[in-house]
Amino acid sequence: MLYFAKWKIALVVALCSVGIFFAVPNVLSHETTAKMPSWWQPVNLGLDLQGGSHLLLEVDVKAVLDEQLNNLLESVRSALRQAHANYRGLGIQHGYVSVTATDTDARESIRKALHDIERTVQVEEGEGGTFRLHYSEEAVHTRQDSAVQQSIEIVRRRIDELGTREPSIQRQGANRIIVELPGLDDPDRVKRLLGKTAKLTLHLVDEHTPVSEALSGHVPPGSELVPSAESKEASHYVLRKRVEIGGDMLTDSQPTLQDGQPVVSFRFDTLGGKKFARLTQENTGKLMAIVLDGKVISAPVIREPILGGSGVISGSFTVQSAQDLALLLRAGALPAPLKVMEERTVGPGLGADSIHAGAVASVLGFVLVVVFMVVAYGLFGLFADLALILNLTLLVGVLTMLGATLTLPGIAGMVLTMGMAVDANVLIYERMREEFRLGRTPLSAMEAGFKRAFTTIVDANVTTLIASILLFQFGTGPVRGFAVALGTGLTTSLFTAVMVTRLMVVLWVRRYKPQTLPV
Repeated sequence: MLYFAKWKIALVVALCSVGIFFAVPNVLSHETTAKMPSWWQPVNLGLDLQGGSHLLLEVDVKAVLDEQLNNLLESVRSALRQAHANYRGLGIQHGYVSVTATDTDARESIRKALHDIERTVQVEEGEGGTFRLHYSEEAVHTRQDSAVQQSIEIVRRRIDELGTREPSIQRQGANRIIVELPGLDDPDRVKRLLGKTAKLTLHLVDEHTPVSEALSGHVPPGSELVPSAESKEASHYVLRKRVEIGGDMLTDSQPTLQDGQPVVSFRFDTLGGKKFARLTQENTGKLMAIVLDGKVISAPVIREPILGGSGVISGSFTVQSAQDLALLLRAGALPAPLKVMEERTVGPGLGADSIHAGAVASVLGFVLVVVFMVVAYGLFGLFADLALILNLTLLVGVLTMLGATLTLPGIAGMVLTMGMAVDANVLIYERMREEFRLGRTPLSAMEAGFKRAFTTIVDANVTTLIASILLFQFGTGPVRGFAVALGTGLTTSLFTAVMVTRLMVVLWVRRYKPQTLPV
């Protein structure tokens, strides 16, 4: 009992020092922590503690399926064109791509061409030489799941570009995304950024077709009428349908100034740079339209070949709108539109009330536990109280070091940890009392108390730790916050109750050599 190896003492001191070191920023002012390195910052406060925005987004999977069917339609048209088959009625009807052979000879060539398109496409042949094509359920489910996962990644990139600290972005159900942004003071801007698909394409302007003629319904094949984002110069443009360059080839975009006006500069990757150079070389003097989400935001004249793979988007931008557009282009385009299904804003005042209520509960629980331990176990109860203080410090330090987010349920987990932290000491001290009443010496009773209570302590803590792990694994949001605080608190409690308390008892016994138990 009196032997406590020096390496164990060094280990206990080292672990306590590390925990205290990482807990220190939590008691410093905001001005002080702002000057400290990013890895040594206070624990992150959740949405319910510091206020912020909660958004529930829904991925428009119908748009994904429509795009998938349109791609299938183009694949069918290309396959039939290569097969030189005679057909009619090619189009999309009720979720199918349908086409009808004009004669018996064309029927066989169409059948062969359609079956060679893609393995995930199912072909149904009906009466009168009509064929219906659709994707298999597995292919549709895979495309939907991929769209949701890609949307989550794009949302994460856009939020990260805003500089929001510790956002929570997670999937809910089949096609919904929960976004929590603690401390955000401009939720409307976030909704604008997340609501834009940000699909950028470059098209050549059809300068041979007047806009007035296109507005009257006479749009030539291969062209389309596209509205303008700014109606100062033109309300619509007639563009070639062919996409010359897509936004997926962009590698960077930045807001900048040109002649004192905000613009957005962009740069393509190697392949995009070559396409852009060829496009500007072959079409010098023509209009090139920059289309974002189905609207022309700029239609400049190609004055000279641009060989560097970079360009500038100009328009009626403000500094803020130029920054937002550059952010959207850097983050990438969403595979499908997002709808804001639910929005909740937690004000800083409500967060402050939550912190105050949690602080009152924590202090009250701490005082009651401290008083009970001193009254029930005297000096050893004081040792347990000192270990409890160290335990809470280590808990905050570990949460800070892990970069965890502290929520109101997390504070509840910390309050629960206080009772469970001294529970181990209660088991040890009660065991000491029993052994002393059975006739053991004080030193022998202390030794038996620590040894024989250890199994029970481990069993109680491990079973609760398993429960917290399951809560973290299957829970979401606040439940996870509670599980993290509880699980971390159990681990630090086991350390302080078994190692730290024992070290204090050993040092006291070596110094005073007691003849009776102080419990």
